[in-house]
Amino acid sequence: MRSRGFLIAIIALLAAALLYLAVFWDPLPQRSIERIVAHGQLPPGTAPRGGDFVLQGPQGPVALADYRGKVVLIYFGYTWCPDVCPTSLSLLAQAIADLEAAERERVQPIFISVDPERDTPARLKEYAPFFHPALIGLSGSREQIAAVASAYGSSYQKQPPNAEGNYAVDHSSATYVVDPQGRLAGSLPHASSPAQIVAFVRQQLAAGEAR
Repeated sequence: MRSRGFLIAIIALLAAALLYLAVFWDPLPQRSIERIVAHGQLPPGTAPRGGDFVLQGPQGPVALADYRGKVVLIYFGYTWCPDVCPTSLSLLAQAIADLEAAERERVQPIFISVDPERDTPARLKEYAPFFHPALIGLSGSREQIAAVASAYGSSYQKQPPNAEGNYAVDHSSATYVVDPQGRLAGSLPHASSPAQIVAFVRQQLAAGEAR
């Protein structure tokens, strides 16, 4: 029975990926596609400390403090990402779906764009809910995004544009977990399974109840 459920989950993820490609993917010419690079090739991030921030959401300013009492899952990426972001967000969405209904009410996923020049609030409003209705996309000025990414230890680097003006953004690919008190509890590496994400989230939810 478990293997059947796993197969259904894989089929659902593949279907979501195909739908994403049909709706959102606007591929760059072959020469200019940049896949995720090793963290060692990116500018070194500062030691992650987390902390509150305010960025622009689809309906106006959104503050991390708005979600006190919830476990917040933060992923840094961009909507033009050809593969890494869709994979990570699909796994994150599956993990949220695997939570109990009462648990989902206490979890808030956030997608922060590292490409604010192209990722307007309007585009993020379309993009984020494609993966899960609870996922909210945030943007801001280059300075604001850089400050939040630095606080959480996320690295990214815009690549030079090609002749058509298209460009990629290399970025680290971790999911940062903020506990119900608003403190950075840790991070999950790229391609963490839904089961691993669920386990960490439940650990944080239980710790919050114990306080």
